[in-house]
Amino acid sequence: MKKTFTIAWTLFAALTSFSVLATDLTVGEQAPNFRLQATTGDYYQLSDYQGKQAVVLAWYPMANTRGCTIECKSLVEQGHLIREYNVSYFMASVDPLDDNRDFAKKTGADFPMLSDPSKETAKAYDVLNIMQFASRVTFYVSKEGKILKIDEDINPRTAAEDIATQLKALNIELAQAK
Repeated sequence: MKKTFTIAWTLFAALTSFSVLATDLTVGEQAPNFRLQATTGDYYQLSDYQGKQAVVLAWYPMANTRGCTIECKSLVEQGHLIREYNVSYFMASVDPLDDNRDFAKKTGADFPMLSDPSKETAKAYDVLNIMQFASRVTFYVSKEGKILKIDEDINPRTAAEDIATQLKALNIELAQAK
């Protein structure tokens, strides 16, 4: 029984972590707008950032699962590396808001975690996998709302460092000293 559970869990993890097909969105095109509620109760909309700062939208499969917890903790523990840039960053999933609130509390998330239970935004970003969970894909969006990079090769353990490295490579301006 334990072996069957392990095989089933491994298959579930594989199916929820990877896209079967790469996203149809391409670098250079306008990123789909979204208006999603965060674990704080606030709503966030991509268009509110246009002309102000870049946005990083990191989709993850499911709250309170191993890989997603590791990724979230990376963003909590190393988030200062991302905050060096003029960028807002979010994690997003198709989980219900209450599941994400519990997840944010357990991981100590100090950034907005967005919920898309209708899956409309996930469909617009083409991140739904065959299990109808979001695949682990990170989008980098310019101040003008254009997609700068689509990263489908996410290492949950080094997610924050990898995002900061990408922001530097994409020439995202540094945050102004306060």
